[in-house]
Amino acid sequence: MLTVIGEALVDEVLSDTAPKRFHPGGSPLNVAVGVARLGRPVQFAGRYGSDEYGLLIEAHLRANSVLTPLPPDELPTSVATAVLDPVGGAHYTFDLEWQLPTLAAVLPQLLDGTTVLHTGSIAAMLRPGADSVLHAVERARPTATISYDPNCRPSIITDVAYAREQAEKFVALADVVKASDEDLAWLYPQEDPRDAARRWLGLGPALVAVTSGSKGAWAVTAAGEAAASVPPVTVVDTVGAGDSFMAALLVSLMDRELDGGARRSELARVNTGDLEALLGYAVRAAAVTVSRAGANPPTRSELP
Repeated sequence: MLTVIGEALVDEVLSDTAPKRFHPGGSPLNVAVGVARLGRPVQFAGRYGSDEYGLLIEAHLRANSVLTPLPPDELPTSVATAVLDPVGGAHYTFDLEWQLPTLAAVLPQLLDGTTVLHTGSIAAMLRPGADSVLHAVERARPTATISYDPNCRPSIITDVAYAREQAEKFVALADVVKASDEDLAWLYPQEDPRDAARRWLGLGPALVAVTSGSKGAWAVTAAGEAAASVPPVTVVDTVGAGDSFMAALLVSLMDRELDGGARRSELARVNTGDLEALLGYAVRAAAVTVSRAGANPPTRSELP
């Protein structure tokens, strides 16, 4: 079982060339849906309200066979407004409620049988919910592979020193880390992204992958580095592309049985050939997602 802990929200997508669109979203939710569509059992522990937007999120999770151990609450469902630029790039503003008051009570049951735990984005940065997430990761680490994606949101967390410190806490607990080149540029503006990724590798992860939009992705491990280019694709928008990459990377690792705390040493021995294959699969998943509107990750049958 893969467990995802993080935020759920509704994306309001605005552009000059199309009517307003509404999509269930939030980076961790998108990863959970992406994993489910690729055929792996997954549960999503996040919050959303019992309002109209919350019902939309709940229906989306159920339609994609994602388990939901936490019920909706009485707070408003969070909203992200994504404004698309002329080439389909998304720029976000947020109206958020992020706390997980019921997580502690269900955490033992939630982690029972969890072989991979993924978190990141707003969930791991914004307090008070971020403290609950950090505690859950610490509890899970002895028996589960930990995955983390900072997915930085400077419009929400404006203090880069705090964001850097918080990200490094999770990186040090993680086995698999994925970041974008924009994340690293914001967190470490004076440092080459490859140097930053290698330094993160030294904090404890077995694998640090970095996405670079249309330039593809690359990753560093103890065995070396590898890269994957993006296949030709017509971009509709980039909403959810990084989350599809993350989901496919995790599923590809699980397919190789490199999950669970007992296999941490095996994960550390991933060679560059394996790494190139992992990245290629993840990049292809992201390419499918950018070819259609919203965070709409591929099914396993859609990936060659």
